Amino acid sequence: MKLLTKWLRSYLPELPVDDRQLAEDLTLRGIAVEGEFAAACGGALFDMDITTNRVDAMNHYGVAREAAAIYGLALKPLDTALPEEKPGATFPVRIEAKDLCGRFTARVIRGVTVGASTGQIAEYFEALGQKRISAPVDATNCVWLAMGHPTHAFDLDKIESGIVVRRAHKGERLKLLDETERVLEDDDLVIADEKKALGLAGVMGGWDSRVTEATKNILVEAAWFDPATIRRSSRRHGLHTDASHRFERGADFAAAPAANALVTKLIVMQCGGVIEGELVDVIVPEAEAKTVQRTPIALSVAEVQRQLGRTQDEKGIGAALIERYLSALGCTLKQAGDGRYAVTLPSWRLDLEREIDLIEEVARVYGYNRFADTLPAATSAVVDLPEAVQERAVRRGLLAGGWSEAISSTFCGAADAAKFVETGFAASGEGAVAMGNPLSEEAGMLRPSLAPGMLTMLAHNLNRDVAEVRLFEMGTVFTGSTAKVDERPGLALGATGGAAAGRLYGANDALFYEMKGAVESLLALFDVGAVTFATDGVPAWLEAGRSARVVAGGETVAWFGELSAAEARERKLRQAVYVAEVQLAALLKRPLRQPVVRELSRFQAVERDFSFVFGDAVRWEKIAAAIAALGIAELVRVMPVEIFRDAKGKTVPAGSYSLLVRAVFQSAERTLVDDELGRWSAQIVETLTKLGGTLRG
Repeated sequence: MKLLTKWLRSYLPELPVDDRQLAEDLTLRGIAVEGEFAAACGGALFDMDITTNRVDAMNHYGVAREAAAIYGLALKPLDTALPEEKPGATFPVRIEAKDLCGRFTARVIRGVTVGASTGQIAEYFEALGQKRISAPVDATNCVWLAMGHPTHAFDLDKIESGIVVRRAHKGERLKLLDETERVLEDDDLVIADEKKALGLAGVMGGWDSRVTEATKNILVEAAWFDPATIRRSSRRHGLHTDASHRFERGADFAAAPAANALVTKLIVMQCGGVIEGELVDVIVPEAEAKTVQRTPIALSVAEVQRQLGRTQDEKGIGAALIERYLSALGCTLKQAGDGRYAVTLPSWRLDLEREIDLIEEVARVYGYNRFADTLPAATSAVVDLPEAVQERAVRRGLLAGGWSEAISSTFCGAADAAKFVETGFAASGEGAVAMGNPLSEEAGMLRPSLAPGMLTMLAHNLNRDVAEVRLFEMGTVFTGSTAKVDERPGLALGATGGAAAGRLYGANDALFYEMKGAVESLLALFDVGAVTFATDGVPAWLEAGRSARVVAGGETVAWFGELSAAEARERKLRQAVYVAEVQLAALLKRPLRQPVVRELSRFQAVERDFSFVFGDAVRWEKIAAAIAALGIAELVRVMPVEIFRDAKGKTVPAGSYSLLVRAVFQSAERTLVDDELGRWSAQIVETLTKLGGTLRG
């Protein structure tokens, strides 16, 4: 927004500071001046950055009100006095969509001569870079620049039988001032006559009812429209206008009569003509109650001082300053005793709703730079969340293992939500949660799993020629319904490249075992008991035979594996991708394993190797468990050293494998002797033989 200080000073003739100081003081109070330039009409041209909640300050009079509050000046009232009206019939106005239009004012001017704007309007418009169209149209633009309320001028002779503010008929067509024809929906609001739509309310006027050089009679309109309605229409039709920018942020309900009077006055001054009849002002009481007649807010001086703390001025902020600042901003304060007030809010400040909003206004006008630099007092030490220690251990372990932490979006599309809802370990019957007001179709659901975000991040890296990626994400997943959302922590890992880089999809096993090792290392941090792997019950989007489910304590705590070829094609992934998802909520409930320090033995360790042939059905877990069951205290380690298969079946029968098992014995108290080593070796041989193994010579 651009602002002329010459125009602003017309409302504050006694402004005591120069333009440079004015810009600094406004900026320090949230009415930011981003740039200051010399104006062609004299004074300065301010380039303003007004936040979206301060629609009241998006005009010269609104900024002048802020300056008046800062410097304690009286704001010059708007001059809305009009020439005497010519008696005439009341122009018919009817509001049908009373929930969308709360107020509509109309005034008739007859006998105008439409020409170009001259004088001060032309001077100001040239300085602001505002396009001039014709005197009546420029008058409407001048008024929103002056006091912020959008208005419109109709060619009265193009209106049949009166004004009707109604919802559009579905499929109704309307040609707008930008010469485009729009097809309307039934929740668009239009200003119409008894036969046709004349304009898209709050957004843009219609082409057929516009003021031209041939216009002789004008109807001036100023209204108040529901902000959400204007916002929907503006976005639906891709039209962002000066009017919609203000209406969709909440215009001033009480400003319509004044805006109408100012436009009328300018048109008569520039184009001549006679005002016919009194102002038509149709008000919907329900809309007035929500804006002008809002319930007063209770404000306590003690609460203001408690919230704002000490100032650089020893006097601080007292009742007198609070009254002065809020009154200057348009509030009406009624004393309620004991330093308390009932504050009636101005109609132009719809952003004020609570006591804390008023306290912020006091602080803002006083000046944030005038408060003392103090730190808040802390009455207690910082306390970790209950699961913070476990989360730190997980994060530290993964980072140490070469995985990089990443963060993906909390939202996903409906297709991903349906596909991955079970992946996030949702309870039976739980579904994904839809957003009430989604940013887009691709972000319309709360993520039920971290897997879709992980796959998106892996694809993002691959598409930028990062061939080797190791990522993990700790975040929240959501299931349930909009009535009751279940939130729980989740953990996902994603890997691609490295040993498999450059290989065709599914052509390498190294990444599978790397992912398996990462999951095992993660589970080893917690006291989860025995960990087993199963190939059933894995998600359908993981490749069968190249994925596994991890079970600890009888509960599925993770699954991992290679992304299926079909899913990879759908996501346009060029190389093998492995994903793991861990039920972090279940792990965080378990205690971390505590490291146990054991003194190293001073006595020699002894190794014994045992070579056996086993059938393929005998797995290592069974062998290790059987040896551990012997309870030999001096047996400190058992490991597989060599595994051999003979494809031709000559040295090792088909369906079998040769396994070299190494047992390490060691005592912390003495040197082991041959007799006991022989006895323990015999026990191991007997045990492995009972498992179906054959001792090789």
